[in-house]
Amino acid sequence: MGDKRSIIPSKKIMSRLGKTNAEFKLIEEGDKILIGLSGGKDSLTLVHALKEQQRRAPFKFEFIAVTVSYGMDESFDTLINYCKENEIPHEIYDTNIFNVAEDKIRKNSSYCSFFSRMRRGSLYSAAEKYGCNKLALGHHLDDAVESYFMNMIYNGQMRSLAPKYRADNGLVIIRPLIQMRERQLLAFTTENNIPLIGDEMCPSQRFDVKMPHARETMKVMLKEMEVKFPDIFVSINASFRNISDDTFFDPERFKI
Repeated sequence: MGDKRSIIPSKKIMSRLGKTNAEFKLIEEGDKILIGLSGGKDSLTLVHALKEQQRRAPFKFEFIAVTVSYGMDESFDTLINYCKENEIPHEIYDTNIFNVAEDKIRKNSSYCSFFSRMRRGSLYSAAEKYGCNKLALGHHLDDAVESYFMNMIYNGQMRSLAPKYRADNGLVIIRPLIQMRERQLLAFTTENNIPLIGDEMCPSQRFDVKMPHARETMKVMLKEMEVKFPDIFVSINASFRNISDDTFFDPERFKI
């Protein structure tokens, strides 16, 4: 068989993961973590990062990667084999989301929030099935900043993506990659020739629905801003933990 090269994220990724974990206490002794594994660059980086963190950490924790099947005869053979080759514990969680969507989604309607809610609910159920107390998601800093501007511009709300929160059912949701840039994750998967699952596995491709534009608009806007202000993501990351909430238009927060 020969020696198989271990796929280990870069020192920068592991360093940032360690600092984020220490700051927000995301992973702790005795945790059993379910990783939502879509097969994209973010979730595959997360799986490899937690596998390496498991080897390095001075405490013990378990994880299992779970891929949600939408019930539309998807083939996950490449992902299943990849996880086996890299000794990543992995399960497929079958659902009927696709059939439900056929009844619920109206022609030319937006699909993103619907599938996101359904997929998240399935991961919550999978976490209960596999006895996990935490769910790890692959959101990164670009996601958090884009969400912040989307909420502010489209919803009139100052809201982003928390590194850690507790769902209504008691499950703790963690985002270990939340302070990393999207380009770091892409570089890791590209440099290691990791096979990725793309948009072809998204159920929206089988519906006549309106393509999402808000997030793509934010990506373009932030890309233009970063040209003018190269450290903008560093500054926004800092601002997320340095909030002067009494300076906004909420009388309940006024210091008077």
